[in-house]
Amino acid sequence: MKKIAIAIAVAALLALNLQSPTLQAQETIVDGVAAVVGKNIVKYSDIDRAYAQIRLRSGNANAFENKCAILENLILNQLLIHKGEIDSVDSKEISDDQVDQYVQYYLRNDMSQYGTKEALREATGFSYDELKEQYERMIRNNLVAQTVQYQITKDVKITPLEVTEFFNSIPTDSLPEIPERYEFSEIVMQPQISEAERDRVRTQLAELRERVLNGEKFSMLATLYSQDPGSARKGGELGFTNRGEWVSEFESAAFALKPGEVSPIIETQFGFHIIQLIERRGNAVNARHILITPKVSSEDMLRARMTLDSLATEIRAGHISFEEAAKKYSTAPNAKQGGTAINPTDGTTRFDRTAIDANYRTIGIQGLDEGQISNATAFKTTDNQDAYIIVRLNKKHTSHIANLTDDYDSIYNAALANAKQKKMRKWARRQMEITYVRLSEEYQNCVFGNLK
Repeated sequence: MKKIAIAIAVAALLALNLQSPTLQAQETIVDGVAAVVGKNIVKYSDIDRAYAQIRLRSGNANAFENKCAILENLILNQLLIHKGEIDSVDSKEISDDQVDQYVQYYLRNDMSQYGTKEALREATGFSYDELKEQYERMIRNNLVAQTVQYQITKDVKITPLEVTEFFNSIPTDSLPEIPERYEFSEIVMQPQISEAERDRVRTQLAELRERVLNGEKFSMLATLYSQDPGSARKGGELGFTNRGEWVSEFESAAFALKPGEVSPIIETQFGFHIIQLIERRGNAVNARHILITPKVSSEDMLRARMTLDSLATEIRAGHISFEEAAKKYSTAPNAKQGGTAINPTDGTTRFDRTAIDANYRTIGIQGLDEGQISNATAFKTTDNQDAYIIVRLNKKHTSHIANLTDDYDSIYNAALANAKQKKMRKWARRQMEITYVRLSEEYQNCVFGNLK
């Protein structure tokens, strides 16, 4: 339940380090120390795991050159961590809650993939607690490295003249083609779950709870009725879990129980539950639950569609502007901004086909003319809730070779990143002169472009 090389190397390393544990287990090698940086080390397995990810994405490539590039970035990462240790960045800047937020994100992904802690151990070779410890160490180190990198580059500024000079430095035949992009606004209508439906679920769970209290097996009822697919097939059992691994409402109820005791009905973001405590071991408990999730009725969904279609007609007739309608009726977070859609990948208002497919696949935005408003279409919100949506295409940008007039913001960002990259390169080279760094014999012949 519960890109510009060195400038982004640290963020990329976090992604590489926290890839599938299954892959990590399958790529096991006889480990050793590839590099020493200050009092920290880079292991052969760190390089091999990252290289395996490159092979998965790009196929076979020059192993030595790629591994040298990976090692260079790992050394940079360790230089940043070393600097962070000297400046006590961990204790000053990194909170336990911040680390735990990331740890729980990765652990939830693992558990949703494998279902049980036993299956997780079998697939990865690590227990749940061992993975949690690995994630905590890697995330904390990488947050320290990212914080130090930010402190080094935060004051970098560039002028419009520097943006122009950066653009003019790119050979004409190397200028990228900017794909067709779209700007649009949206009005989302997400029907609320009726109180009658919430009462129905509460009543059903109350009946199931009563049956347990009268002697029926909780595990059997969980198998038959629970809507948590991960645990239902195991009689609702969740396995031993420590504090901080469940959502707060569920955790409070579970940890308050005695073995065999059944909780009252508990509401969380996932729906309604009843919980039975199986066993307690120190600060961990094993519990089972029955989850039932209230559903939006088909009548409420139809009503939302008809309301949005009527609203689209009113907007087309000029009786209300799209922006006013969004502010008044939309349930989306951008309602107060008049419904302007923001691309979550780059924070701009422009979407290419890939971004549309990832977030608005069913809407048919590419087929609209500028100013045209779509009909109401079924839609899944970012939290996977059923809703209906109408969109207005505000601007269609045809594909073209990058230029300063149409693509200034993107070119500015690239120029700024390039300036930060240069500052990071100077910093890293200076640190290499004052920090103890030793490479293993295997990597003595690496040619580092950024660190030397």
